[in-house]
Amino acid sequence: MNQHDRKGDYPTPPDMASAPGHILRRLNQAYQAAWLAHVDTTITGPQLAVLMAIRSYPGVEQGMVGASISLDRSTMAGIVTRLEDRGLIRRVRSIDDGRKRLLHLTDEGNKTVSTVLVRSQDLTNMLMESFGTLGQGVIVPVLDSLARQWEVVADLRDDAESGVLSAHGQAQ
Repeated sequence: MNQHDRKGDYPTPPDMASAPGHILRRLNQAYQAAWLAHVDTTITGPQLAVLMAIRSYPGVEQGMVGASISLDRSTMAGIVTRLEDRGLIRRVRSIDDGRKRLLHLTDEGNKTVSTVLVRSQDLTNMLMESFGTLGQGVIVPVLDSLARQWEVVADLRDDAESGVLSAHGQAQ
């Protein structure tokens, strides 16, 4: 969009145009719009990730799925409830530990994963094709590194005494 909004009325303020958070928000917004247009209007990316994890690890504990795909507990709980309500997964209490919920795909869930996964891969190919194989080999690791670093930053706590940010609330 070259520092202009979609209508081109006003340029993006210069401080925002170079702000990583603003760029990531734009990227996420564009990706969500592309997902709705090309993949599915009823299954979200995080929902597909949950379905894929359950397909990879049938009978996996709900908390482990969330951890494996970087979803917090409350987001994971909401997604699991919606997927179960739609008949795509089923939750079964663990025989060994009644507090744990084990997740399984239903037949409909398996069909949904297969269909949406193909469309999702098509979207990825569409989005990445202009970068070529070499570019993709650079972009994906950079995005992963950025995500990891920002997850660390998100875990930082403000030390009330010193005002210094440190990982997990530890004073520096």
